[in-house]
Amino acid sequence: MDGERRAAAREAEAAARSSYGKLVAILASRTRDIAAAEDALADAFAAALAQWPRDGIPANPVGWLMTVARRSIGHAAGRRRTAEAAESVLRMLDDERDEARPDSFGDDRLALMFVCAHPAIEGEAQAPLMLQTVLGLDAERIAASFLVSGATMGQRLVRAKRKIRDAGIAFAIPDPGEAPARIGAVLSAIYAAYGTAWEDVTGADGKLRDLATEAIWLARLLRQLLPDDPEAMGLLSLMLHCQARSAARRSATGAFVPLDAQDMTLWSRSMIAEAEAHLRSAARKAAPGRFQTEAAIQSLHAQQRMTGQRFTEPLVRLYDALARFAPTTGVLVARAVAHAENGNPAAALAELDQIPDAARYQPFWAARARVSWLSGDEEAAWKSARTAAGLSNDPGVRAFPLAGGFRGRGR
Repeated sequence: MDGERRAAAREAEAAARSSYGKLVAILASRTRDIAAAEDALADAFAAALAQWPRDGIPANPVGWLMTVARRSIGHAAGRRRTAEAAESVLRMLDDERDEARPDSFGDDRLALMFVCAHPAIEGEAQAPLMLQTVLGLDAERIAASFLVSGATMGQRLVRAKRKIRDAGIAFAIPDPGEAPARIGAVLSAIYAAYGTAWEDVTGADGKLRDLATEAIWLARLLRQLLPDDPEAMGLLSLMLHCQARSAARRSATGAFVPLDAQDMTLWSRSMIAEAEAHLRSAARKAAPGRFQTEAAIQSLHAQQRMTGQRFTEPLVRLYDALARFAPTTGVLVARAVAHAENGNPAAALAELDQIPDAARYQPFWAARARVSWLSGDEEAAWKSARTAAGLSNDPGVRAFPLAGGFRGRGR
């Protein structure tokens, strides 16, 4: 029985990873209540863990979960005894009989992302809400990505879901004239999802497994549905550039390998070529933005490694532009390093000192170690390196600064 329970748990986990967001989106599109959809899906997963070991894993696990979740919502609606709730249940049962609903955006998850990006939702809650409802990330992990406490993030998410329910925000794709105002938040959420997966380079966190692939899939879908949007092109280019190098980020022993030391034979040249094609298409639109700029930076980093040349001056210009588009903590830290690499470590240290609330941000201390080394202050470099190591739970990342990784190769 223990083996059957483990098998059932694995199947439920696989279904959650592959279809959580789509299931929430379908359920919420009928009830207009994201929290209720999540609760119903949680009930369905609990039922799966109880029943599948006893009755066997169904032929269509995702369909089974959808049916049980719909019935859970139906029972709750019945208890509320309102005509509006009953109408929602009838619509869901109609969907159950006919799953082949036309959808102009091709996937319910993307439609739900546009709902989460509605102007009525607080801007600071939009991307986190998408990450939780569409991709199933928990509030604590989302909070870490946005450098706020778990409690603060949890409150934001609850308020946002309540707003969608109480305001009766329609679960529909916005008209072409309205879509551009929401595109930025959708792009940011997809990128935040990819960045969360990128941090788990060893694949140790089962909840993040396949998240990078899922994020790229959503970016491809958005690229197809908005063929003239240069930022959609830029986001896909950026993620493909990063993903192309993913296999080279760790050594055979699990040690962290910086870009300038990576084995380029492990890079995906086809993925790099595709990334460059999307970046060129975006450039032809002559409407630069955040994600195009980030993609251009990644392209230039790759060119540095492949050619052996240093493009520090162009990188500084790109990072300065990026800081104007998106002055986030991560961007400001990276810009400071770019200035130091271009021969101005004193200015870089001053830039780092001006970044607010960065003391718990591990890359800040890794950057400070590098910049201090370039400025000739070895003692400060080692001090920052030790702080950086202490802020990471990843053994490979923790070992890198302690081994003097901030000194670079031959510099």
